[in-house]
Amino acid sequence: MSGRRLSGPYRSRAAGPLAGTLRVPGDKSISHRSIIFGTLAVGETTVEGLLEAEDVLCTVAAMRACGANINKDGNGLWRIWGVGTGGLTSPHGVIDLGNSGTAARLILGALTPQSLTATLTGDASLSRRPMQRVLTPLGQMGAQFNCRAGDRLPITIEGAADPMPIEYEMPVASAQVKSAILLAALNTPGTTRVLEKQATRDHTERMLRHFGVEVTCEQATFGQAISLTGQVDLKPSHVIVPGDVSSAAFPIAAALLLPGSHITIENVGINPLRDGFLRAIDAMGADLTIRNKREQNGETVADLEVKSGSLNSIEVPPEWAPSMIDEYPVLAVLAAAASGKTVMRGLQELRVKESDRLAAMAQGLSACGINVQELEDGLIIEGEPDLSLRAGGARVETFLDHRIAMSFLVLGLATKEPVAIDDIAMIATSFPDFVPLMETLGAQFEPAGETP
Repeated sequence: MSGRRLSGPYRSRAAGPLAGTLRVPGDKSISHRSIIFGTLAVGETTVEGLLEAEDVLCTVAAMRACGANINKDGNGLWRIWGVGTGGLTSPHGVIDLGNSGTAARLILGALTPQSLTATLTGDASLSRRPMQRVLTPLGQMGAQFNCRAGDRLPITIEGAADPMPIEYEMPVASAQVKSAILLAALNTPGTTRVLEKQATRDHTERMLRHFGVEVTCEQATFGQAISLTGQVDLKPSHVIVPGDVSSAAFPIAAALLLPGSHITIENVGINPLRDGFLRAIDAMGADLTIRNKREQNGETVADLEVKSGSLNSIEVPPEWAPSMIDEYPVLAVLAAAASGKTVMRGLQELRVKESDRLAAMAQGLSACGINVQELEDGLIIEGEPDLSLRAGGARVETFLDHRIAMSFLVLGLATKEPVAIDDIAMIATSFPDFVPLMETLGAQFEPAGETP
């Protein structure tokens, strides 16, 4: 795409139908893991389609700092010469993870069973996010932590020279915490078990198998148990990163909102533990067709064809939350255009993301003229089927959150008045070419002045 680095206030305005075929950036979750697992393998791992956004590049820099040799060749292929499950070394300086909570939690897991000391920091947003939920199990495995009040970054970790396997029952559903424990288990003797009451996204388990590691998942009365016997070797592999369904949600939502739109998004990962957004919009009556479904590196991939149409309100089942936790902001935008009252519950996790996403969406939707009620654990949104008649006309505070920023830029494509956001820069953490890619479909964005 263009490579432009945008910053400052931006706004979107009513656009005509969107049309075209596109590919969204590589899956962020899989991209992070491919770099970390490639580092923990012995030999050369290659990664095709890596998301080259700020979050993932922070993981690349962190693994380089801990001893990996990672480079991008002239064909766009990333090459990683790994150091093995016990071969990470103390970095010479502080590891800065920017805005990436995924990188912070997964890297803490990878560092836990290593004889090293490292300090991790991040930007203002990441430094506000509590890390206690991952520090507790990793501390039980033998790592020691020195962190800021409230278990927040900066965090200095002293790895465990003699790590211990654990059986850990997850207090809340979190794929990041589960993944951190499994990463720590790779260089830990004995069998580590993670007990989940509710299944969370399983990219880590799938990728570990792709790298030759045996991971078992057993159903039990309480949910499921994931087990890994440590001190294993990861075989270097070739990883093809599919398009990120969380990024695909934004052009999908825009196409659903704008009458006459018809787009196709190719090569999107539709892992069955990540497809909650697709299930939700299907329940709302969206014209969505899944084509060319196939398997790739243990992940399910497909092409998504989307046409505009009317949407109905739904009550989103709380148990869907783990499979679509990052898509709730843009789902809230779709709810604003649906007939009736949409109810979303069980979303306490959204209060400790890059921002308090429940508060941010409620504040922004209200400013745009949408009737919204903020709950302790969710939102109730009274839809306006024809947003072009009245909504919009506000400048929305994004709280340094990329998904809040993109969600309101999508909203502004369909409202009567433009919608502005306070800063577009943070979108680069996950979707650097969001604006030029959407513009190829017919979306309209522009820098915003003092008024929207």
